[in-house]
Amino acid sequence: MMIPIKTESAWRGTSDCRQCGIRDMVLFADLNEHDFSRIHAPIDDLEYAQGDALYAEAGAAQAIFTLRSGMVKLVRSTLDGRPRIVRVLRAGDVIGLEALAGARYDTDAVALTPVSVCRIPLNVIQKLASGSPRLHGQLMNKWQRALKDADDWLADMNFGTARQRVANLVLKMRSPSNPDMSVLFSREDMGAMLDLKLETVSREISRLVREEVIKPLDKQGRIYRVQQPQCLSSA
Repeated sequence: MMIPIKTESAWRGTSDCRQCGIRDMVLFADLNEHDFSRIHAPIDDLEYAQGDALYAEAGAAQAIFTLRSGMVKLVRSTLDGRPRIVRVLRAGDVIGLEALAGARYDTDAVALTPVSVCRIPLNVIQKLASGSPRLHGQLMNKWQRALKDADDWLADMNFGTARQRVANLVLKMRSPSNPDMSVLFSREDMGAMLDLKLETVSREISRLVREEVIKPLDKQGRIYRVQQPQCLSSA
């Protein structure tokens, strides 16, 4: 679903940015009315269903996205053609930052859950960044965070035993607002992220449940209560 936001109402938007629950996290948090008067292209408020692609690896980079709700996986193809999840993004993250430095996207961006995003054309970002120190600062902060997150994902998800990798993922996917809750995704996606077989991921999750380190809260096995975080940290 696409809802164009006209220039004169860009600050208010379709979701009323002044009342946005994640306003302090999103890219336009510090912009003012003067900044928005410089916008001459629509900013689209979009919703994607689970499994939908926001863009494809090597596709022409035309926009960046701010993630308002849900989770998005970034997937890159290995040399032998296997898909590999390189990061998971959550509310407040910016998707497709590489568009600011190159003509192509570096990964596939696929909705892990139903998501809502704001799609911002590159020319809007480029014009605002050149004239707004507020947005330029936000972009640099987001870029620095993205680089750190990428390094952290590589370190935490690709080294150690299968148990350590799964434990690290459970810890990393804890809700920022409720660290006792961890929201995971399909075993196949977890395997693609951790470079483990689906069966191995399932076995390690089941073991953590048996040991009462985590407790499933839904029938799909996606939401867990973290009961013994110290056991995950020392796995």
